[in-house]
Amino acid sequence: MDYTVRIGPYQLANKVICAPMAGVTDHTFRELCRRFGAALAVSEMLSSNPQVWQSEKSQNRMGHRQESGIRSVQIAGSDPAQMAAAAQYNVEIGADIIDINMGCPAKKVNKKLAGSALLQYPELVEQIIQAVVKAVTVPVTLKIRTGWDTDHRNGVQIARIAQDNGIQALAVHGRTKACMYKGEAEYDTIKAIKQAVSLPVIANGDITTPEKAQYVLDYTGADAIMIGRAAQGRPWIFREVAHYLATGKKLAAPAIAEVQQIMLEHVQGLHQLYGVHLGPRIARKHVGWYLAEHDAQGVFRSEFNAIEQAERQFEALNDYFHKLAAT
Repeated sequence: MDYTVRIGPYQLANKVICAPMAGVTDHTFRELCRRFGAALAVSEMLSSNPQVWQSEKSQNRMGHRQESGIRSVQIAGSDPAQMAAAAQYNVEIGADIIDINMGCPAKKVNKKLAGSALLQYPELVEQIIQAVVKAVTVPVTLKIRTGWDTDHRNGVQIARIAQDNGIQALAVHGRTKACMYKGEAEYDTIKAIKQAVSLPVIANGDITTPEKAQYVLDYTGADAIMIGRAAQGRPWIFREVAHYLATGKKLAAPAIAEVQQIMLEHVQGLHQLYGVHLGPRIARKHVGWYLAEHDAQGVFRSEFNAIEQAERQFEALNDYFHKLAAT
């Protein structure tokens, strides 16, 4: 059995990909996920609007050449010419793959007719894909949802448009735009898409365990799976899933000492990436995810969220793990 997948000239090491998540999959997080087995980690989405490219937030997201592994950069927008220009710009600064976002259900994205709102307009979808593919020489991939609501699951139509216009891999989240992240992901549409096209299809949505990853691959026939929210506070899920897919055997959960080491490294990376003022604030949500199982009542998280100083965050985390190890 082949445990890998190819996107253009790139042979991925396995079938497990880290999904792009706004405010989560920054450089620090992507590096961790790759280290723990993600064959590809897609960047946070970047606006195609050049007026925001010089903002601090955009600049933090655009350090592509500092990235290890294959650099897949996701862009979002609704104007074909702007999307083409954004693709060119990101390739110039180091992107190996351009990923088009037509999957984000966030209102602030959709009100600009970007993200999953585009699924309502297949002609515009085609124009954007054509413009981006023509603008760059690197592979162009696409992320979509199954449709814009449960009465309009047009994922197969969009997939055929993508294939006919040069998209080299298609990731599909098993919910519609209207579903947001509510309810459960459905995989029938992903299965239908895989049967309708020959390009690599990547299944996404509610893949939280190695067993679920295997089930989704088997049920849909997809070429790979993409993990998003299940990796928050759990970057080692990629090694667990990759190992299970290759061997059929489960890895032991990381020891608490390893969780401590991973989290401290993550927090330190966030401090370095965002600075001593913003870094500690961004670290709070990640620490909450890491400790969700151990701090179920949120007592430590409440205390941690009041800490403003980077150095004090490390002290508090080390104290917490020392007490945890003693129990």
